[in-house]
Amino acid sequence: MIHLTENAVGELKRQMAAKQAEGQFVRIGVDTGGCSGMQYTVDFTAEKNTDDSVFENGDVKVVCDSISLVTINGLTIDFVDALVGGGFKFENPNASRSCGCGTSFQVAGAKAGPGPGNC
Repeated sequence: MIHLTENAVGELKRQMAAKQAEGQFVRIGVDTGGCSGMQYTVDFTAEKNTDDSVFENGDVKVVCDSISLVTINGLTIDFVDALVGGGFKFENPNASRSCGCGTSFQVAGAKAGPGPGNC
């Protein structure tokens, strides 16, 4: 399951309108990188792949591939509107460590990334 807070739904809808992506899916995934070894990916897409799970959050439909979902199942995404420290915030119950900026993470048993975990 991937959860979006009301603030995250509002910001994603605003961004979708700005990019003329209304009605598309929000693709959440994981890629290697960042200072903790893995980083979140967020994009808009009109396509749903056969291995995708779909999670409805209000008017926003999130898709996530089965490989990424293993490390982010239960993820909650929030949006904070602030001059300092604002933006999307990821709360991942599977993360054993997160970087200072909150966009990369590590799961138990995974090799850490190159940095000290505090961007």
